[in-house]
Amino acid sequence: QVQLVESGGGLVQPGGSLRLSCAASGFTLGSRAVGWFRQAPGKEREGVICISISDSDTYYYSDSVKGRFTISRDNTKNTVYLRMNSLKPEDTAVYYCATDRGGWCTPVWDNTYEYDYWGQGTQVTVSS
Repeated sequence: QVQLVESGGGLVQPGGSLRLSCAASGFTLGSRAVGWFRQAPGKEREGVICISISDSDTYYYSDSVKGRFTISRDNTKNTVYLRMNSLKPEDTAVYYCATDRGGWCTPVWDNTYEYDYWGQGTQVTVSS
């Protein structure tokens, strides 16, 4: 059974850091590009970052995320990580990981239709 499970969310103060994990079972995560998305209350789900099977090929959602968020993968653990630094209140959302249908992030990497498997999400709240 194919499954993605996110973890690592929580409450953090502005300026703090969190590392989210996306653990896969039932398939080899290293054979797929993986994206992180987030959805804030009342807003559409938006792409945050994508990593291809080669770590050197990543895409960022916006300047507000670039330089603060990084993505990495550990194929030995079948897991992808999202490291979030300098968190801001506007980063508050439910964060989801998802597997692309192929191995490479494309120019439409932030289109949810590019992804077939999704995790259940983990809540990140940035507040003082």
